[in-house]
Amino acid sequence: MTAGAGGTGAGRPGTSAASAASAISGTGYASCHHGEILQGVFLDARGRRCAALVTLPLTGLGTRADAVLRPGTQRHSVDPPDRTKALRAATLTLRECRARRPQVALGGLELRLSGDVPLGLGMGSSSSDVIAAVRAVADACGLRLPSRTVARIAVRAERASDPLMLDGRPLLFAQREGRVLEVLGEALPPAVVVGCALGAGRPVDTLSLPAPACGDDEVRAYERLRSLLRRAVAEGDTRLLGHVSTESARRAQQVLRQPEFDRLTRVAERTGAVGVQIAHSGSVAGLLFDPAATDLKARLRRCAAALGHEGILVTRTFTTRPSAEHPTPLTPPTHLTPLTSFTSSEESRHGRAHRRRDRTARPDTPGRRAHLSAL
Repeated sequence: MTAGAGGTGAGRPGTSAASAASAISGTGYASCHHGEILQGVFLDARGRRCAALVTLPLTGLGTRADAVLRPGTQRHSVDPPDRTKALRAATLTLRECRARRPQVALGGLELRLSGDVPLGLGMGSSSSDVIAAVRAVADACGLRLPSRTVARIAVRAERASDPLMLDGRPLLFAQREGRVLEVLGEALPPAVVVGCALGAGRPVDTLSLPAPACGDDEVRAYERLRSLLRRAVAEGDTRLLGHVSTESARRAQQVLRQPEFDRLTRVAERTGAVGVQIAHSGSVAGLLFDPAATDLKARLRRCAAALGHEGILVTRTFTTRPSAEHPTPLTPPTHLTPLTSFTSSEESRHGRAHRRRDRTARPDTPGRRAHLSAL
C-alpha cells in the first residue's frame, strides 16, 4: 500500500492536493488459461446438477491491474473504459474490504488495466481482468482476500468466472457459482501442448451459443469423464488425460460445431498426439503430446507443419508443468514463424498483499481487444 504513489492525481481537474496526498495504490495480477480439459454438467456433493469445468493453465500471459483509491472523491473510473466487469469487481472489492477493515475510506477509485490476453478465444480474458482488479484493490487496502471470496466477487461481477484466482491445481470448478466441486490432485499429468487457434483466430460470441444438453445420459457421460480424469491425475497418465480432453471436446461440438475439428483430430492421430483440447467457449485449441515419447521434437515439428497445411494457425508450445524437466522448446522451420516456444512460469505479480499463491481451494469452497502475439 503506497500513499500518494508517484503523485498520482496531481494536476487533474477536481482533484485537490489533499486528496492526492491521501491517495493509496495497489497492484494485482492474474494469468489466463488455454481453454478446458473438461467441461460439462456434473453432480455436486448433494447430487445436484452443476455446470463445471477443468481448465488448462497457461502461464506468462495475463492482466496487470493498478488501483488508486482517493478518499476525497466519489468518482470511479477504469482505463480502458470498456472494462466494465473489472470496474464492477473493483467496487465490490472495495465494499468487501471496508467490511473487513472499517478504517478503509469509501471514496473514488481509479483502475487501470494492461495485459496481453486475447479477446474472445476462450482464454479467460475477462476473468483475468476481474481477478487482477480484485487483487489490486485488496492490495491497496492492505488485505489479501481468500480465494473463495475472490471467486464470489468474480461471479457477481461477470456471472461466470474461470478459476484463475486459485493455484493452478486441476480443479472441477462451478464457474457460475464460484465454488470448487472437487480437487482432482496436485498437478495435471505431464504433457507438451502445441497450441493453435481455430476459425482463423476470430473471437467467439459465447452469449450467442445455444445451451448444451444436460439430460441424464449427458450427466452420466460427464461423470464418467470426471472419474477418468481423477485417475489420470492420480497416476500421472498423459494418454488418459488426452482421452478425457478429446472426448470432452467431441461432446462440445454439439454446440460449437467447429469446422476444423475433424482436421484437428486427424492431425493428432497422424503425428502421435495423445489427444486434443479446446476452449469450450472460444476458438483456442491444443494438441497434447507425451513428453516421454520418442522423437518428441520431430513429432512437434510434424504437428506444426500439418496444422499449417490444414490452414490452422499455430500459436505456441507450452507444457502442463512449466517448471518440470521437459520444457521442450521448439526451433521452428522458417516457414512456420507463428510458432513460438512458451515455457516460462508465472511471475509473482499479485501485489504486496499477494506474494504467495492462494491454496484455499476445498470441495466446499463456494472483453477486450488484444493481440495474439504468436499469430
